[in-house]
Amino acid sequence: MNDSTISLPWLVIRQDDNGNRYRVGRYATRAEAQKIADSLDSRGHKQLYWVERIGQTQGQAQTHGQAQAQAQNGDGTRN
Repeated sequence: MNDSTISLPWLVIRQDDNGNRYRVGRYATRAEAQKIADSLDSRGHKQLYWVERIGQTQGQAQTHGQAQAQAQNGDGTRN
């Protein structure tokens, strides 16, 4: 497989305090992208990080906090 056939459909997006959005990176899997978003988010900066698939509209993308909330059961334990 050469570089031209590698698919990187998952993006990590950062939004700063002023509402400006930047692509942080492209990744092959959602899990890989989420791991990067989680790592960046854990640094405690004010920026917001989320994962979205290329071609996905902003309304369909999940923020880091939304993804974490969905990954937890009603009693606060993780799936």
